[in-house]
Parts: sequence; C-alpha cells; structure tokens
Amino acid sequence: MPDKLTPRSQDFNKWYNDLVVTSELADYAPVRGCMVVRPYGTALWENMQQALDKRFKATGHQNALFPSLIPMSFLEKEQHHVEGFSPELAVVTHGGGEKLEEPLVVRPTSETIIGYMMSQWIHSWRDLPVLLNQWCDVVRWELRTKLFIRTLNFYWQEGHTAHATSEEALEETMRMLDVYNDFAVSEAAVPVVPGRKSDSEKFAGAEASYSLEAMMGDKKALQTATSHFLGQNFAKAFDIKYLDKDNTLKHCWTTSWGLSTRFIGAVIMTHGDDKGLILPPRLAPIQVVMVPIYRNDAEHSKVMETCTRIKAMLQDDMRVKLDDRDELSPGFKFNDWELRGVPLRIEVGPKDVEKDQVVLARRDVPGKPGKSFVSQDDLANSVAEMLDTIQAEMYRRALKFRQDHTHEPRTYDEFKQVVEDSWAMAWWCGEKDCEAQIKEETKATTRNIPLEQPQGRGACIHCGKPAQAQAIFARAY
Repeated sequence: MPDKLTPRSQDFNKWYNDLVVTSELADYAPVRGCMVVRPYGTALWENMQQALDKRFKATGHQNALFPSLIPMSFLEKEQHHVEGFSPELAVVTHGGGEKLEEPLVVRPTSETIIGYMMSQWIHSWRDLPVLLNQWCDVVRWELRTKLFIRTLNFYWQEGHTAHATSEEALEETMRMLDVYNDFAVSEAAVPVVPGRKSDSEKFAGAEASYSLEAMMGDKKALQTATSHFLGQNFAKAFDIKYLDKDNTLKHCWTTSWGLSTRFIGAVIMTHGDDKGLILPPRLAPIQVVMVPIYRNDAEHSKVMETCTRIKAMLQDDMRVKLDDRDELSPGFKFNDWELRGVPLRIEVGPKDVEKDQVVLARRDVPGKPGKSFVSQDDLANSVAEMLDTIQAEMYRRALKFRQDHTHEPRTYDEFKQVVEDSWAMAWWCGEKDCEAQIKEETKATTRNIPLEQPQGRGACIHCGKPAQAQAIFARAY
C-alpha cells in the first residue's frame, strides 16, 4: 500500500516533498541540493519537451548544444550579468591534477558563451535572425533547495536569438512568452498571468524581462517561464555585429528565454490533492491505466482476454498501461495509480465482460462521482472524449481557484492582510524603494506587471503616489 500522504491543508510543504518521492518522480541525490529525476518524472519531462520543442521549431528555431564550462572572463564582460549570478556560481579551478590558468564556470545560463559564438558566426544582415534553442542542465549554487522548484543542478531549455533591430528582438521576446503561455494553458492546464518583471526582479543583464506567474495550491506564486529582451548589452560585450544593407557595421539585438523542470513542480502544486498527483492528460506519462478485477482462474482468463483486446484497441492513440500484477489487490492498484496521477482508470470485472462494458474512473473527480459505465463499443472515442473533458475541467478548476484568491485591496492595511494568504492586484508607483519596503513589511514581492491592465490610473497601494499600472504582489517560491 502506498504511504499515506500528509494532508495538503495540514502541511503543504511536507505533502509536496513526500509526494514527489513517493510517486517516484524524483529522489534526493547524494550531493546536497541535487535531485535524481526518476523514469516516471523523466517521462513527464519528455512529454513537456516534445510539446515545447514542436512549438519552438514551428516558430523557426533550431536546437544546438553548447559546452557546460564557460571561461570566467566571459561572465565578467557583462557587468550586471556577473553581479547577478556571482553568488550562485560553481567554479572549476583545477583540472587534470593542475590549477587552471583561468577558472571555468559551470554553466548557470548560456548568454555569454552563445554570445561569443554568435560573434563568430554573424557577419552580414543575411545571417540574421539567428534563432537557437538548447536543451541542457545548469548549475546554480542555491542555499535553500526544493525538489524541482529550486535545486543546484536542474534541467531546462534556453532559447537565444539575435536580430537586426530592436523591434524584431522585442517581437521575438513577446512571441516566446506567448508560446509558453499556450503550452501552460493547453498542455499543462495551468492558468498563468503573463507580465513584465519589475526592474529589481528582471534578469541580470536584460533591458526588460517578462514572466508567467502561476498560483499554487497553497496560494503562493511560482514563476514558471521567462522571456528576456537583452537589448544590445550582450551584443556590445561580445562584439556581435553585422554589416547592414547600407554597408554600416551595427550591433545586433538579442533575446533569451527559458522554461525548466520547475514546471513539473508547478503541475504538482496546481493540481495535486491528498491522494497524490493529478496529471493533465496531454502530459501524463500514462494517460489510461487498466485494472482487471477477478476472483479465480476462470474469471482471470476472461477478464484478461478482454483487457488485452481493449489495450490493443487504445494504445495506438494514447498512452495505456495494463496493470497485470497478480500479487496485488485491485484496491492497492487503485490507490497506487491515484497516487501517480494517471488521469483515467478503466476497471474490468467479470460482470463488465458479460455486459460488454467497462467502468471509467476519473482521477480529477475521486470516488463514485468520477465513475461511469461505458460500452466497449466505440470505447476509443469515449476514452478520448473523457480525457479531453478532464483536461478542460482541470484548467477550469485551477483558473477559478486563482480568481477566487486574487483580490484588489483598497488600503495598505487590507493589502497586508491579503498577501498573507492570497494574491493582491494593486496599483504600484514602480519605484524600487517602495517595492523594497513592501517586501520587507509583508514578505510579498512584485510577481509581475500583467500585460492586461485596467483602464485609467490609480494611486500606489503603499506610498500613495500616482501609479500607471497594477502589479501582482504575492509570497512566492
């Protein structure tokens, strides 16, 4: 029997940590702050990769691979970049038994080394745009870690592009934010808020950063993806130039954007419940699990024959698992697959064989309310429709949860109460000092300034100065 989870309402952090390990998504590595992503978690990440990679290639991007060791001098070329990342760097000083002439940084992100290579490859306006993406791992020396959410070593994709004009680079920045938004909503059923990061929260070395913010089940915010307009900062640092049509040598305009295995954490904390994971059908490693129910050899033979036939009927169009473990009871199997978040369970017993039917049990609606009897005739269409229904309902439920726990406080006292356990959408003057005071007094940060804004202007929730935009304030991971 799977270990009983700590209820989410009792200790959300313990529920999350125990669930990641018990459901076999990941485990703790022998190096502090690192994780091992197990086959089930890797299958989930691979499904995310495929959904994203398809979108990247549809927008003209190509995959490439760059080394994980970067000369320290590269990071030092862009002042804001090295200042932003210096506390998180892992540095190699020795190799082959000898001290290196120049320290090498284990990749925290690749703007610098890709910028250098772009300077070698780009010569003319004909070489632009350069649209690259890399699937890789990175190292950031985090002090406080949490499986998937924040680890020393994690997996992600990082896009890097170079353009002839600022307009093209800005268009790319927003296009990729839209790509991430479509992935989050369509594939992961995670409602997100796209918006611009404040200057104090933007990426080190960027002119402007944009993010997708999602509300987790404990009402904290999680940054799930970012897209950065780098201006010409890295182009000037690494001399990325091109000869324009007018025979003038100009610096390029660059972007970078990324989404990591942190998104697995987002799926867990957005959808999971006290029974375990609830995975969106489009990403779930196993979309349908079949559990045979029988009491003796005669029933076993008939039930398994039906299950084998049904699996053959479904497996070309969906990811199906037949749980034929004889040593385990159906009840154990039900709990096991509920823990692992398989979206739909098919139960087949002797009476179902006789009646030419099956029982469908939805993971997102536990117990009897989620069960229905369905004919085996045209079962493939019935299952496909049920999976679509589950996907849509998971998004609707998560969106309602966020809407129900996002408030627009009218006073700062009300604001302080709201951010203790919810999101606040509030007018903000945009000044760093005001932002820092809010963080110090409430532990809430500006998550982003949503692209969708109300008409008119307001007064800053903290200082009362004129404000041109509202920002999301929340406690966050």
